[in-house]
Amino acid sequence: MADNPPDYELADRIVLTRPAQVRAIGHPLRTTILQLLHERAATVTELATAVERPRSTVAHHVDVLARNGLLRVVRTRKVRAIEERFYGRTARMFTIALEHPSGNHAATGDFNDFEVAARESAGAFEQGRLWGFIRHGRISEEQASTFWERMAELVDEFDRMPRAGDTTYGFAIGIYPTDHPRLPPAE
Repeated sequence: MADNPPDYELADRIVLTRPAQVRAIGHPLRTTILQLLHERAATVTELATAVERPRSTVAHHVDVLARNGLLRVVRTRKVRAIEERFYGRTARMFTIALEHPSGNHAATGDFNDFEVAARESAGAFEQGRLWGFIRHGRISEEQASTFWERMAELVDEFDRMPRAGDTTYGFAIGIYPTDHPRLPPAE
C-alpha cells in the first residue's frame, strides 16, 4: 500500500467549469470509479472486477471520465502483445464552479451527493456503526466560508490517509443554509 495514496502524481484540486464535466462526475458508477482510484491507479479490468460490472461497461465510463479531464493514463505495461493502461484521477478533489447571477464563477463547491451518503450509511446506522453529527448555528456567510475551508483541509487529510484494513469508510461533510427556526431578538 502507498504511504500517501494514490500511487501516482495528481493535482490537489481541479475546478470543473463545463456542464459535461459535472454530468460525467454525477453518475454513481463513475463516482465509484473515482473513489477506487484514490487508492491506486488501476486498469479497466481491475475496475470492472472491483465493481462487478462488465469490462465494456466500465471501459465506457472510464472513457467518459477521461474525455472530460477527470482521469488520465498514468502508466502502461506490456502484457504479451497488448499495452495495458493504468488510469488515475487528475486531482484529489474536484470542485464545481458555482454560477453567480452575474455570470461569473464566483465560488466553488466540492461535488458531493448526500443522497448517496444517506443510502450508503443506512446499514451502518442499523448496526450502530454510524458516527455523525448535525448542528445548526446562526453564523455569517464569511464565517461559513472560513469554516468550509477548514472542512476542505479535513477532506484532504482523509484523502491522503494510507489505505489499510478491510472496511471502506464513507466520509460526508458539508455546510449549507437552512430555514431552521430562530429565536426572536432578546429584549
